[in-house]
Amino acid sequence: MAADQHTPVTLDPRDEVVRVVQLTDSHLDGEPGGKLLDMDTDHSLQAVITQVLAQRPHNDLVLATGDLADGGAAPAYVRLAGYLERFSCPSFWLPGNHDVREAMERGCSGQSRMGREILIGNWQILMLDSQIPGAVGGGLGTEELAFLERSLQAATEQGLHALVVLHHHPVPMGSEWIDEQVVVDADEFFAVTDRYPAAKAILWGHVHQERDEQRNTARLLSTPSTCVQFAPGSVDFKADDKPPGYRWLDLHPDGRIETGVARVTDVHFTVDLQRGGYL
Repeated sequence: MAADQHTPVTLDPRDEVVRVVQLTDSHLDGEPGGKLLDMDTDHSLQAVITQVLAQRPHNDLVLATGDLADGGAAPAYVRLAGYLERFSCPSFWLPGNHDVREAMERGCSGQSRMGREILIGNWQILMLDSQIPGAVGGGLGTEELAFLERSLQAATEQGLHALVVLHHHPVPMGSEWIDEQVVVDADEFFAVTDRYPAAKAILWGHVHQERDEQRNTARLLSTPSTCVQFAPGSVDFKADDKPPGYRWLDLHPDGRIETGVARVTDVHFTVDLQRGGYL
């Protein structure tokens, strides 16, 4: 979809605080029970969803931020849609480097899960596509950057706060192997977001680990995978033994953000820590 051809999705929050859950990098296989580094990714995703519902049963929306299927297998998106029906709120999806957009769209079950702009309460949520077809790393390109600029300008004019969401990381994570996959036009991206104080947070997946730091007026946030985790500070690929998790965000009407990461604590998961890669 061209950057200027979209219809914003407008939602009503339950109350003045917009409650968001981010699920990312589920890596579902084409068949149930498929594994990534020996971890059953259907099982781990369902365990994370169970934990979300126990800890935060009332949410306004779920953001599924890429690498939803491992290899873009069409049946994986159908299963994902079914799993997300456990939530009583809509979900919105972004493609990652492992995803196939056409299969994602078919798996949406007729729902508007691929919305690029979500308006809810005092917030604008922008879903940017950082997928470069055929590549592992990410990039935005001129159309996505132009869409970002127009949207943040509109948010400023309307007095809205913005949450900017993408799959790939726009800043280095401190692991040499995955930092080769950073958004290639991150400088141009930040040249836009730095101009607009309305951009209160930038949220991504891909890196299978958490990050929370500040850049000017924006929080920079990454989130654990719902399956295998990556060890921080590694030169070559290295899995971590931390359990699957998710990020929650409370978006306040004055632009404040409360957020945290929660991990599954009462389920045993198997992961091959010796494997030298997963791509």
